[in-house]
Amino acid sequence: MFSIRKATVKDCQLIQELAFHIWEPTYGSILSPEQLIYMFDMMYSLENLRIQMEELHHQFFLIYADGIPSGYLSIETVEDHLFEFQKVYSLPALHGSGIGRFIIEQGINYLKSIHPGSFTIELNVNRENPAYGFYKHMGFYQYATRDFPIGNGYYMNDYIMRMEVEN
Repeated sequence: MFSIRKATVKDCQLIQELAFHIWEPTYGSILSPEQLIYMFDMMYSLENLRIQMEELHHQFFLIYADGIPSGYLSIETVEDHLFEFQKVYSLPALHGSGIGRFIIEQGINYLKSIHPGSFTIELNVNRENPAYGFYKHMGFYQYATRDFPIGNGYYMNDYIMRMEVEN
């Protein structure tokens, strides 16, 4: 049984701990160990998580499986009718359990509750990440490709995927 709740700055440590258990299994075969460490520190330091929540106004959610913290989602408002799922992650042991579908559906439901009318959801997925097929299955389509420099000579080589939502 899955459940979801909004996260606060007090949950940064828990989000960081979940990311620690998710990050390497997700990207270890795609990125070098050095890039993994660099990106983890860049995205998941406690200070950067706080900035994402308080200054960039990303809305974070924690996902629970049978009451155990098992994943997270963050949503950024990009424009009036455009939202980005910045982070959609669950523990690898739960892949295939329906948790990914739950996370996406709950994110859509949240956006429907705060946004009247139609809107677009965008997300980025590494071009080597098998999650690409999952997102297509969920109704996202490939909108663009990007190679985004993130510092230290590293790039995020992503597909930008979109979903149009009627409300």
